[in-house]
Amino acid sequence: MRGLYIGRFQPYHLGHQAVLKKIAQEVEEIVIVIGSAQESHTPENPFTGGERMEMIYAALSEIDLRECSIVTPLQDIQRNSVWVSHLRSMVPRFDVVYSNNPLVVQLMSDAGIEIRRSPMYQREQYSGTTIRKLMSENREWAGLVPASVAAFIREIGGLERLIAISKSDRD
Repeated sequence: MRGLYIGRFQPYHLGHQAVLKKIAQEVEEIVIVIGSAQESHTPENPFTGGERMEMIYAALSEIDLRECSIVTPLQDIQRNSVWVSHLRSMVPRFDVVYSNNPLVVQLMSDAGIEIRRSPMYQREQYSGTTIRKLMSENREWAGLVPASVAAFIREIGGLERLIAISKSDRD
């Protein structure tokens, strides 16, 4: 059975890693879809689709999770009524979708696709929103992501980018 796990991964963090390990116990293969792949350089979506792919591949190599063989970016199309068809046309076949996003759950359910809620792992701590806030305030964040992801973010100047784009013209 092939499962699909979709998220923005802004950034990929240890909560995502724990969820993937759990999903791997239920399916033979996981397709990881990077949602809103066209978004970047904003406080909510600071990293590009390609950067997020690199983060995920680096993190997966740390844990040798062979079930995750496919990572693919998916751009939004701004038409919910055809989004599932768009997704299906852009990714390999899948049997079940793992998500907690209410819109994704609704759209998949409407299309008759099995949905399983992703297990949450210390959500208060491992949240992209929390991590981006810590980063934008130049506070400790690196311990919340895999070491390879922290190194990659530093290498591309991601921290400096997030701090800069989080400012307003009043700063």
